[in-house]
Amino acid sequence: MRYNIRKKERTEKIKKRVARIPIIVSVLSIVAFLYDFGFDQEPYIKIFLNKLYLLSVLVGIISTVVRYFFKDYRPRLKSSPFDFLLFLFLTIILLKQFGYLSNESLSILNHKVWIYSAVFLVLFREISALKIEFRKAYLNPAQLFVLSFLIIIIFGSFLLMLPMATVTNISLIDALFTSTSAVCVTGLIVVDTGSFFTEFGQIIIAILIQVGGLGIMTFASYFSYFFRGGSSYENQLALRDITNAEKISEVFSVLKKIILITFLIEGIGAVLIYNTLDSSAIPSLYERVFFSAFHAISGFCNAGFSTLPNSFYESAFQFNYPLHLIIAFLIIIGGLGFPIVFNLFKYLKSFFLTALRFIFRKKYLKTTSRLINVNTRIVLITSLLLTVFGTIAFFILEYYNTLADHSYFGKVVTAFFGSVTTRTAGFNTVDTGALNLHTILIVMFLMWVGASPASTGGGIKTSTLAVAILNTLSIVKGRNRLELFNREIPRSSVERAYAIIVLSIFVITISVVLISFFDSNIGLLNITFECISAYSTVGLSRGITSDLSITSKLVLIFTMFIGRVSMLTLLIALYKRVSSGIYRLPTENILIN
Repeated sequence: MRYNIRKKERTEKIKKRVARIPIIVSVLSIVAFLYDFGFDQEPYIKIFLNKLYLLSVLVGIISTVVRYFFKDYRPRLKSSPFDFLLFLFLTIILLKQFGYLSNESLSILNHKVWIYSAVFLVLFREISALKIEFRKAYLNPAQLFVLSFLIIIIFGSFLLMLPMATVTNISLIDALFTSTSAVCVTGLIVVDTGSFFTEFGQIIIAILIQVGGLGIMTFASYFSYFFRGGSSYENQLALRDITNAEKISEVFSVLKKIILITFLIEGIGAVLIYNTLDSSAIPSLYERVFFSAFHAISGFCNAGFSTLPNSFYESAFQFNYPLHLIIAFLIIIGGLGFPIVFNLFKYLKSFFLTALRFIFRKKYLKTTSRLINVNTRIVLITSLLLTVFGTIAFFILEYYNTLADHSYFGKVVTAFFGSVTTRTAGFNTVDTGALNLHTILIVMFLMWVGASPASTGGGIKTSTLAVAILNTLSIVKGRNRLELFNREIPRSSVERAYAIIVLSIFVITISVVLISFFDSNIGLLNITFECISAYSTVGLSRGITSDLSITSKLVLIFTMFIGRVSMLTLLIALYKRVSSGIYRLPTENILIN
């Protein structure tokens, strides 16, 4: 009996060790890829690295097939089509590399991009097969969220320091600043993205923006669930807090929708951007495709990074109004927040289905107004008011200034773009340094407010501002609770809104004071503008970022990071939760005002 138990234990250990081989080989291949692209290589090293890539593909093929023969490692039935296509793709690539497929129609597969794609797909598949567990005993959701961003920023800094990622060497502080700005989808830059970074470096920045905009936990958690088919209750609780899902049972459904909608909107945006580009401005087809994809990702994620030296204020793009409108709508959709987008989609779907029933079956229309929840109404109304206010203010105040060279239609589009981009995106179609003082103050206010909750944008968020203002009006009217759209807003939401506002002012003030101390020669207005832009992850600047001292850059790095994860989340991650208990102490009024 003991012999059988020991034999079974040894077998399980062997299985686990063998199961680690594909992931180890895949990781080594990615390290080889970074070494290959990051440094100049001798020919014999190139040959060795190519053999390692082929080994990774071969191991991926074997792992994909063998996995289905072991019950403990067998994937879900839903993932079988993906595994079949992966097996087919890897097999074709491997046979082509060994010269067994000499058909001229397959000559396109000779390009190195296919073998690199195969290596990354193998790594993706092997990582997805891992079982990810979130232990609240070690990390709570807030700590997990903050730590994931820290890891991505540090890893991104390392990648950007690779020799082949930049035209000339980049300092550690500039690499850390750029990585933080990309992961926190800010857009502030200390070096020009288009000229300082190589194509490899720009791809790294785009990946950091994408991962930072959605969060690494979103990708890792969903694909682990998709391929393994299960997740613990503790995992789902942690992910519910990260994704803001209403029900635990909907966690992975929400993750899937987030990923699909993101890639769908970015894909559509890239196609539309490509159609607006003038071939005389960007002659190369590949460069136009890359430009479109990069700016679609940067726009939807509200990052504000551009491969152009002066963003869209370049002469070839300054009057490209269709491009401006496409980028603006990408910013708006990305800044609304995924819960709002899902709720709107649910409403529109119900509305059209009800309308079709009425047309074809002669049934009465059912009301769908209740499908739009209070949260969606608050965000949409606040976002609309802020956008309209910003557009009108920008149009009036800058009519004879930065808008002077535009036609009337161009003035409207540029004013609209200026209002939208200040809400955490950071692109610019006018010279930010030439804006009037009144416009700058309005821009700072719009930057401070930012986008909406659970979006790719930053700031204190539109719902926070709305709840704070409405609660203030409620107090003025003598009410002791906040009621809106026939619903009562819980005190916890109101208290959270005020806490976020107070903490944002505190962080921005500290940042302004510190940078004013370290770089006293820079004007206070420019410093304040820069700090608000960093905290709200906007990326607009009055041209002082690259001139800041190392200590001031470090201050901005921490400001960007705090703005992305939010000061409240950071404090929750640092402080241990205290139970409020079942008792209540006697109340006593505090004199206020």
